[in-house]
Amino acid sequence: LKPGQSLAAAQAICPSLHTEPIDSRHAERSRRLLAAWAYRFSPLVAIEPFDDAVLFEAEGSFNLFGPWPRFAGRLHAELDTLGFQHHLVLAPNPQAAHALAAVHADLAVTTPDAQQRALAALPITAAGLDCKAAERLQRMGLGSLGRLFELPRDALAKRFGPALLGRMDEMRGTAPALLPMYRPPDRFEAQLELGFEVVRSEALLFPIRRLLGDLAAFLSARDGGVQRFELRFRHEDHAPTILQLGLLAPERDPQRLFDLVRQRLERVRLPAPTLEIELHARELPAFVPEAGGLFDPRQAQQLSWPQLRERLRARLGSDAVRQLQPLSDHRPERAFQQRRGERRQPVIQTTSPRPTWLLPRPILLRDPAPRILAGPERIESGWWDNGDTRRDYYVVETSRGQRAWVFCAVGEIGPFQLHGWFA
Repeated sequence: LKPGQSLAAAQAICPSLHTEPIDSRHAERSRRLLAAWAYRFSPLVAIEPFDDAVLFEAEGSFNLFGPWPRFAGRLHAELDTLGFQHHLVLAPNPQAAHALAAVHADLAVTTPDAQQRALAALPITAAGLDCKAAERLQRMGLGSLGRLFELPRDALAKRFGPALLGRMDEMRGTAPALLPMYRPPDRFEAQLELGFEVVRSEALLFPIRRLLGDLAAFLSARDGGVQRFELRFRHEDHAPTILQLGLLAPERDPQRLFDLVRQRLERVRLPAPTLEIELHARELPAFVPEAGGLFDPRQAQQLSWPQLRERLRARLGSDAVRQLQPLSDHRPERAFQQRRGERRQPVIQTTSPRPTWLLPRPILLRDPAPRILAGPERIESGWWDNGDTRRDYYVVETSRGQRAWVFCAVGEIGPFQLHGWFA
């Protein structure tokens, strides 16, 4: 069996041959994903008119990613991680690179002479020529491009038309190859058919990790992040199960996204076996990396606050993690409210001391001789809403050395009501 054979010929040679139809939608999604991945390295990426390759300008990336051997090693490693079997070829022009990639798994030619020699050794059937023209050339005894290049151009034009000469000139770089440039879309959509019914949600983690890796590669190409995305689990006889996930800040690290999904999935009961998983991300804001200290050893040992916050929200639910929002009210018990934390709240500066822990309601301070450290601070407010408050607040130190926030009636010193503790 040889690449390019007709199906009838292949089945005649091997009657037991098993075939599978090409999933053109999946192939197109893979090409788009690879184009988005390549866009990380170069703004000049092309996937048209090719159906089996992604081309991008590489020379401009050498200053950033190193010379070709080092750069190629990185490309190989990332393509392996994405799960693509691939050939990687560097050549002076895109059409030559495409033709050479059909035969060579790993090749770099950097001069026109080296490119000409590599092209001359290509079999006619691997040169990307029109199939009928390639068959006629083979019947003429021309097995390689080098033999074709030796023939008179006028004779070739008469027998095969200008298309063959145009293809030859594009490969050799004597005619410009005008390729439409790829532009990344403003949303990400991917799906993965599992091929069989998956019953346990734990078994879905591996394909989910693959989808999130694809999303991370796409986001890196855009230099963006994702703040909200959606996973859909499709079943045979049930409506799809939709898992909506949100973050407080844009993220693109695949491990952090995977941890978030895994913890949410632990709390989801799927109604039926899953046949397919879809990932949709329509909001892709700009990504600002989290700044860290250069010599802070704790970074490798502890979760950052955004990571911990997202993990708690994933495990406990979005409503379980709240933040305090300051309100314009001097009464301590009414100076804030709880709300779902979607954005960082501004810090309100105050010259008066405020405790770290405010008690839900004041209680009598049971200490025989507290020592006054600061105060009084008079708070009078609330006469308009039947919550009239007239108090003198003090910072005191108890006999056990604790610092407390206490108050008493205006003009008096004691008995003290305990309202909060300082750290």
